[in-house]
Amino acid sequence: MGLPIPSEYKQGRVQSGRVVLQIVALYPRDVLRSHTPHRSPTPGLFLGLIITLAAVVACSGYITWQISGLRELQNNLVVRNRKDSLQLLRIQNDLNTLALAMRDMLDNNEPYPLTAWTAQFQRIRSDLDDALRKEEQVAVADRTPEQSQYLGNSIAQFWDALDRTLALAANGKPDEARTQIQLSLQARQAALSTAVARLLVQNNESEEQAALRIGQIYDRVQRQVYLFLTLTLVAILLTGLYSIRSNRRLFAQLAALSAQRSELAQKLISTQESTLRHISRELHDEFGQILTAVGAMLSRAGNQVPEGSRLRADLREVAEIAQATLDKVRSLSQALHPVMLDESGLESTLDWYLPVVERQAGIHLSYEKSGTAFPVDGDAAIHVYRVLQEGLNNVTRHSGAKEAWVRLRFLPKHLELQVEDHGIGFTVQARKQGIGLVAMRERAELLGGSLEFAQPAEGGTLIRLTIPRENMGEKQDSHGG
Repeated sequence: MGLPIPSEYKQGRVQSGRVVLQIVALYPRDVLRSHTPHRSPTPGLFLGLIITLAAVVACSGYITWQISGLRELQNNLVVRNRKDSLQLLRIQNDLNTLALAMRDMLDNNEPYPLTAWTAQFQRIRSDLDDALRKEEQVAVADRTPEQSQYLGNSIAQFWDALDRTLALAANGKPDEARTQIQLSLQARQAALSTAVARLLVQNNESEEQAALRIGQIYDRVQRQVYLFLTLTLVAILLTGLYSIRSNRRLFAQLAALSAQRSELAQKLISTQESTLRHISRELHDEFGQILTAVGAMLSRAGNQVPEGSRLRADLREVAEIAQATLDKVRSLSQALHPVMLDESGLESTLDWYLPVVERQAGIHLSYEKSGTAFPVDGDAAIHVYRVLQEGLNNVTRHSGAKEAWVRLRFLPKHLELQVEDHGIGFTVQARKQGIGLVAMRERAELLGGSLEFAQPAEGGTLIRLTIPRENMGEKQDSHGG
């Protein structure tokens, strides 16, 4: 009756010579199917990217703000302070010139009257007024209004006193004029020089404070840059670790899915072989016996009918139809699962199968065997036969070649099967979509072997199946688990 289909895949019964099969399980029981949705790592990666960009923008904004403040500090304080110091030095120089002129006025060795210094005082006054005006424009912002007014008022008072002194000299009172110079003008000039010197000292102190503030800004910027780099590296590290963890989880899921897919494919292949073997045996035994019995009964009935009777001719014709049906049933049985594989092994089956393919497909097959033969039976013979069958189907259906080569090599440690043609070859799309190619690979994995697709120098396709010899005689698990 043939080998039974595994109980977890079928329920069958025979009714009136008919085999009824019911496939009740398309998936093996031990294949896990997870219903838990796995969270995508994309939101986490986007969050890490946003945090990193926000840190970059914040740090860039802070550094820009600090640099702008530094530029403003240099422009409004340091540069103005230096310009102010230059004007104060100019004022101090004019005051020193005034002191020298007043000393010469007090020296009686000069033959000139006191009014002779009027022109010199006018030049000094013009230059001093210009210096005061420019100094007010570049004066530092932290100077008090009292300090700014004191210098201008003191100089104005000095010029008033000088005008009165020159007026006394012009009225013929040189001695009183010299007395005013000694008592009032020199004191006022000394006070002005002291005030200007005090302002110069204040400017120097302000410049030192500005330099200190600039240094502090540089230090803060440097610390912020280090902090930013540290935070950026931490963000990159955390994002990288999250990516690695997510990738490892995804790869683990892919590996598990690939293992389940491979296991499912192998179980389906084993189920298919069991089903085909069972149907083949049923066709060969049950239906073959029924058709044989029908033919025998028709022959006996025909012998009982008179010679030359029309009924005898009809019975003979029905008997021929029954015999033709029997031949077709046996041919179909052999196509589903050659009984010769179980009875005679792989070599004898190939010796029978290749001429059948050559005759039916209309292509020329060159068959070569090499090496010392060793037994190939059981499920190993079935899988090798199916790989050859699928390879020849690809030759006849897709390659367009009219000639192919089949090589069976018995190597010391391996069995090697080659199917070569010089047709159009496999396309990338055919490699991705062909379910037959997937089944070939799964059958090779079931035997612990490998399947390679190559292109010969002449073009076309070379399929090479390599299986360890130690797996040839072992009975593979027909149920995939």
